[in-house]
This record gives sequence, C-alpha cells and structure tokens, in this order.
Amino acid sequence: MKLRPIVRGTAAGAVLRSDQSVSLWGGVDPASGTIIDRRHDRHGESIAGRVFVLPGEKGSSTGSAVLLELIRIGKAPAAIVTRHPSPALTLGAIVAEELYGKSIPVFLATEAGFRALRDGERVDIAEDGEVRRAAARRP
Repeated sequence: MKLRPIVRGTAAGAVLRSDQSVSLWGGVDPASGTIIDRRHDRHGESIAGRVFVLPGEKGSSTGSAVLLELIRIGKAPAAIVTRHPSPALTLGAIVAEELYGKSIPVFLATEAGFRALRDGERVDIAEDGEVRRAAARRP
C-alpha cells in the first residue's frame, strides 16, 4: 500500500485508528497526547508515538499549535495518516521543523488505504509513503 506524503518523513509504530475526526484544540491534551474529547471513539488513549490514522482534523486552525507543542515535548504521534487533507495539521508539522528541527510526517490515504490500516498493527512508512507491515513479534 502507498500513501501520499504531505509532510515528508519516515515513521514506525502501532496504528491508532479512528473513524472519527478530532479537533486537536480541546480534543487532545497538549501536555500528554491523550485524547480528551469525551465523545471521541478513542477517548482516553494516547496518540504519542503511534501512527494516528483518522479521517481528518476538525476544529480551528489552533490545532496546529497543539501539534507543534506535542512535537516540541516528544508527545506527538509517530505519523499522521488522514483521509482528508488538513491545513492545520500540515502547518503544525512544517512549523515544528522550522522552530525545533524536528517534525512528524503527514500522509494522505485513499479510501482503500485508509480502510486497510488496522488498529494495533505495527507499520513502517517510508518517506515516499510506502507502507510495510512490521513482522509479528514472537513471544
């Protein structure tokens, strides 16, 4: 499977998949990366270090400031994969690179690609958007 890079980079981690959009501003705790929107299907879970797969970001442009803070303190997702492009998410990732010299990749998925990413599976995403499922770990 291949994703379209919006903000280039590589990522590896377990997928945290949601079928609901989220507003980073007010929906994610900027100090921990935990989803705090009580109506969200992943409420109480952390996006930190995960490949966060969601349809899109909802809410105001201040979501980029939340992503920027998450990147700064090391609580950001390993990558964001979205079905619908989000200027706020993209801006936060780009500004983090300029301010802090670190960022996270943001990828756009087709509908089929979005559905193919399963919650909890470990994936490696190359800079060109190629997704490889990580080999299952043996006990």
